[in-house]
Amino acid sequence: MSKVNVLIVDDASFIRDLMKKGLRSQFPGIQLEEAVNGRKAQQIIAAQSFDLILCDWEMPEMSGLELLSWFRQQAEYKTVPFIMVTSRGDKDNVVQAIQAGVSDYIGKPFTQEQLITKVTKALSRSGRLQALQCSAPVRSLSTGISHDSSSVLTAEKIVAPPAAAITPTARSTAPLAAAAPVKQPTAPLSGQGQARLRLSNGEFACVIKALSLKDVLLVIKRGEALPQVLDNAVLDLEQGYEAEVARLNAYVHSVSALEARPDSEWLQIMCRFVDSDPKKLDYLSRLIARGTAQRHFTPSA
Repeated sequence: MSKVNVLIVDDASFIRDLMKKGLRSQFPGIQLEEAVNGRKAQQIIAAQSFDLILCDWEMPEMSGLELLSWFRQQAEYKTVPFIMVTSRGDKDNVVQAIQAGVSDYIGKPFTQEQLITKVTKALSRSGRLQALQCSAPVRSLSTGISHDSSSVLTAEKIVAPPAAAITPTARSTAPLAAAAPVKQPTAPLSGQGQARLRLSNGEFACVIKALSLKDVLLVIKRGEALPQVLDNAVLDLEQGYEAEVARLNAYVHSVSALEARPDSEWLQIMCRFVDSDPKKLDYLSRLIARGTAQRHFTPSA
């Protein structure tokens, strides 16, 4: 009986581990390999065959788009599913990926349901899902919200699921833990609306209270949906006169009330970065160096 081999390509180990956990729980018979960038993925692909590639876009040495272009040039991989898993949700980026031969698209941050839905569809189309079902029963999957490439093409950005999608039970399990101290060096920044925190259950405009190369301390207004500890996240940062934008992959490390009372309207969120891309680290370094505008945050009435 042939095995179903999947290659996960991402420079963030947290994201790779998240995908491996989700796939193994849903498809017990699946064979998983991983690569830290496109260059390493090339070497692995040259040594063995794969039935599906799950690949990040922004990586050091070789990007996901460059790997995709090379992948489609190989005769044996012209029709093998290649799914881009990335925070680049702009229409122009999606068009680029489609032109290069991408099979589907998953926007970061994603839920396990979204990941499993896309993988199930890709393996079904290629005829490899049956091999998985024969090796081990595929667990039932409830309908999740997915981001098809066609839907992205009709809007400027991938739209996150509405905040109301989170259940009261899920909200009650979000611990309001004490936020850990931000590692040095840090820089206090200002500019409400200049940063957006994207989670699988919604988006939040936020103020950056402190920033380091490893983590960021954010202040957001409390809403119906509470950020969940260990959720994967994307922080969209726009700072400086040139309005540079960086999409930084992270996970929620802690959630706490900003004010010492149970009905606090503001939350303090600590996110740990998971990217190892030198370009993103350089961007953060420059952002920290010039982030001196505001040293304290006071919630508006």
